[in-house]
Amino acid sequence: MSYTVESLARTPPAEVREIIRRGDWTSPTAGLSLGYAQANMIVLPGDWAYDFLLFAARNPKPCPILDVTDPGSAEAKLIAPGSDVRTDLPRYRIWVDGRLADEPTDIRSAWRDDLVAFMIGCSFSFESAMLDAGIGIRHIEEGVNVPMYLTDVPCVPAGRFSGNMVMSMRPIPYGQVPRAATCTARFPSVHGAPMHVGDPSVIGVRDINRPDFGDPVTIRRGETPVFWACGVTPQAAVMKSKPPFAITHAPGHMFIADKRDADYAVF
Repeated sequence: MSYTVESLARTPPAEVREIIRRGDWTSPTAGLSLGYAQANMIVLPGDWAYDFLLFAARNPKPCPILDVTDPGSAEAKLIAPGSDVRTDLPRYRIWVDGRLADEPTDIRSAWRDDLVAFMIGCSFSFESAMLDAGIGIRHIEEGVNVPMYLTDVPCVPAGRFSGNMVMSMRPIPYGQVPRAATCTARFPSVHGAPMHVGDPSVIGVRDINRPDFGDPVTIRRGETPVFWACGVTPQAAVMKSKPPFAITHAPGHMFIADKRDADYAVF
């Protein structure tokens, strides 16, 4: 059976995870199961897990933790009971000594008993609120992955982890920027309010049309780029800090949780 973003937009998360588990969806997850939270993921050996936990605590904007698995367990119990993080994301990245080694669609063969998975809030989760507020989401409109940029904004180091922040970008009409900031600020567990509005060079982005992750999108006359902290930041930290082994989601290919976006709204 062939699936589209439109056909999966109102499909419950457990059903979408099953479709992904079968290998029937390997594309980015923006626009799927609208109204439900999505999560980034980083998996590390147990002896690196505390360092990352401390890194996330010191950098809550790019790394808001939604769930942590028990060592060796592949179930994200808090956000999706019965799930399997080894199969329920459309695409993964396997890292060895900070270098990208593989991008499989299933990581069961790479799983180990000492691995701990961190599920991190994703800005896809506040896009439903933006759409409800009448703010268009360009990467959904154009059917591409959200553009993400490695900035020169440093994260606070922790243990063996350090690196700069990755930010995702959405073009917003000038008059809607305050509304976009207000509606996303309600969701601090999924990155919250924007980190930067306007001139990309201020945060070290040299070419807005060449994202480091994801795809470029059209920026129309009367729009300005708006940047949010991004859960791909741990991948930048992996490249900088070089743990011997790590697994992450492929940028834009998220874990869809059973929690609703509204569960993370603070007002």
